[in-house]
Amino acid sequence: MNNSSLANGLRNGSWQSRLTFSLSGWMTVGLLVLVVAVNASLQGNFFSEYSIMSNFATFAPLVFAAIAQSIVVISGGLDLSIGANLALSSVVALRVMEAENGGTMLGILAGLATGAACGLLNGVVVAVVRLQPLIATFATSNVFSGLALVVLPSPGGSVPSEITSLYRSIQVGIPFSVILVIIAALAWLVVSRTKLLRHIRAVGGDYEAAYTSLVPVASTRLWTYTLAGLFVGAGAICLLANTGSGDAGVGANAALDSIAAVVVGGVALSGGRGTAIGAIAGVFILEIATNILSFLGVPTTWRDLLSGIIIIVALALSVLTARRDEKK
Repeated sequence: MNNSSLANGLRNGSWQSRLTFSLSGWMTVGLLVLVVAVNASLQGNFFSEYSIMSNFATFAPLVFAAIAQSIVVISGGLDLSIGANLALSSVVALRVMEAENGGTMLGILAGLATGAACGLLNGVVVAVVRLQPLIATFATSNVFSGLALVVLPSPGGSVPSEITSLYRSIQVGIPFSVILVIIAALAWLVVSRTKLLRHIRAVGGDYEAAYTSLVPVASTRLWTYTLAGLFVGAGAICLLANTGSGDAGVGANAALDSIAAVVVGGVALSGGRGTAIGAIAGVFILEIATNILSFLGVPTTWRDLLSGIIIIVALALSVLTARRDEKK
């Protein structure tokens, strides 16, 4: 990619990228329709108000985590600390809510701030210290997990009833958990129209070309992880609202699940291409597939196997695609 094509991509995006999104989008939509149809055939009340509310309440935390992972992957990175960040942000929010009388909003802000701070630390390690994202976020994951245990050594605590009640409520005829997922998607659409996201795509698509085109690479990576951390913080609040209590080990599978959702949603692991809307659909596909396994009597442990296979296949395809592009 030369400088002029990169500049055009920063303004409008290339037709090749749009075609890739379109093809990936159709595949994702096809998978989503398939799993919904299968689940509906196995569960007679799948489209009932209660079922939709319950499913979306479970999906929402991972939706925010998948958006966070999408932002990082599009920038050319990978965040293995999302699960630990999710846990730390949730227990910090819980502690603040318990410590402050009527401090529900303060607890929510503390959870969001913690998520953003963890993301900022990741950004500093990646952009300033210049460690590989995989190594950096693996290390910070251990740090965040340790801090979560310090904040809440054993599962427990009680989330204010107004949060849990609102999360499971119906507002203007729509389950509140559905509204949150819609808000998450709208938040991504807003972010996707900013200069920051154009810079993120540029850095993920071609680091050297972005640098020579005067894209602020270091600050872009810093903001990438901070923004991702903010979405993780939002997911932590949803997690608290859904469970009603805190647990320092609650995010154990979130990193792997978010990566699997990103892969299924058509985001290129090589960076530069993809959309979080696809990752949201990926969350639905994976979660509904888990429901199907449950109705079929298959142990839920098979989900980890499925996610691992998806990621391995996607990584292999990314390598093959990169080699093909090098030969052209």
